[in-house]
Amino acid sequence: MNTFELYQGNCLDSLKNMEDNSVDSIVSDPPYGLSFMGKKWDYDVPSVEIWKECLRVLKPGGHLLAFAGTRTQHRMAVRIEDAGFEIRDMIAWVYGSGFPKSLDVSKAIDKAIDKAAGVEFDAVPASGVGFMNAEGEGGYNVTKNQLVRKGESTDVARQWQGWGTSLKPSLEPVTVARKPLSEGTVAANVLAHGTGAINIDGCRVSPTGERLGGGEKRATFVDSDGWSRQWMMDADKVSEHSEKVRQNVDRATQLGRFPANLIHDGSDEVLNLFPITKSGSITAGASSGRDMRAGDKDNTRKDGRPPQPKDIFGNEGSAARFFYCAKVSAKERNAGMPEGTTNNHPTLKPIALMTYLCRLVTPPGGIILDPFMGSGSTGIAAINEGFKFIGCEMSPDYIKIAEARIRHAQSELQKQLDSIGPF
Repeated sequence: MNTFELYQGNCLDSLKNMEDNSVDSIVSDPPYGLSFMGKKWDYDVPSVEIWKECLRVLKPGGHLLAFAGTRTQHRMAVRIEDAGFEIRDMIAWVYGSGFPKSLDVSKAIDKAIDKAAGVEFDAVPASGVGFMNAEGEGGYNVTKNQLVRKGESTDVARQWQGWGTSLKPSLEPVTVARKPLSEGTVAANVLAHGTGAINIDGCRVSPTGERLGGGEKRATFVDSDGWSRQWMMDADKVSEHSEKVRQNVDRATQLGRFPANLIHDGSDEVLNLFPITKSGSITAGASSGRDMRAGDKDNTRKDGRPPQPKDIFGNEGSAARFFYCAKVSAKERNAGMPEGTTNNHPTLKPIALMTYLCRLVTPPGGIILDPFMGSGSTGIAAINEGFKFIGCEMSPDYIKIAEARIRHAQSELQKQLDSIGPF
């Protein structure tokens, strides 16, 4: 196939024309079933029939990542599971720019009481409601006005001041599912199909919060029990083992943190939720909670054992730095769009976020399928990572936007390769 293929129309029809076991991963932002902005396409989550077709075209052991809304995540996951997928995990994408769509109960009571009495209400501009990446400046839906009651609230309404009906939206779950293995073990499945595992090292995050490069073979982080085990060995083996542990910690510092099932957008609102912690590279002479036999002064051992390693995690900062950050921008939204046009897709996902997810579940040179492509962020992510891409989209307008954005990403990538020259 070419680098990417786009199909306009019902994804079920497109999927039925695809071969069995022909794609390596599926990364998608399907309808959430919330009737978002009154859109017909969002009346329900995808059917079991659609997910069955996705299962058929996915290679054994291939992974599916599907975004969902918090109110309908259970329906999304159950239908994916009913289609034959194994539910492996759930990734939480946390963001700080959501706006609550909560009813002010005290005002509702006032309105109900005063409606018959003819009490007047002022119309004032609303700051906005909705959730991240929705249509409108600032990343949310803009409403024309809201009603504010003139005068004092009634006694009954004052009893319910501060009460509402919903929480502020700040999280979108991503179902992590896998097609059952065909070879019995993950190792055998990877050898047979290239699928079944996830790219841990390629998705690690550095102690400062920056993503590290992906794909290379790297050392494995020594587990937390490694420090305690070394003191239980024979004396003549302690020094050798201690040095190996230290080397593993040094390598782990270069590798970065093991990828977690939490991702955030880096907004101040989210960062404020995380505590200040210490972690990072090995540093001599600092304190640590790792000592399994604490009490020796000056870090020395009376029995001749090596000095107890102290703070192997010396980097200090917000714990948020351990989780990958992604945020969309107006420039990113409209990159590649013809002059005078804009990308008006209401639920756009950040390219950096989709790139991270594509890398996590797709083997090198693999094919990514997005049956609910929208404006093509998954396709751009696939191109940027060197994957091939198949996208399905019902809207003819969005498929034009997606093609323009993906071709622009191709062009930008080619410019970068040309600037590097042959190697």
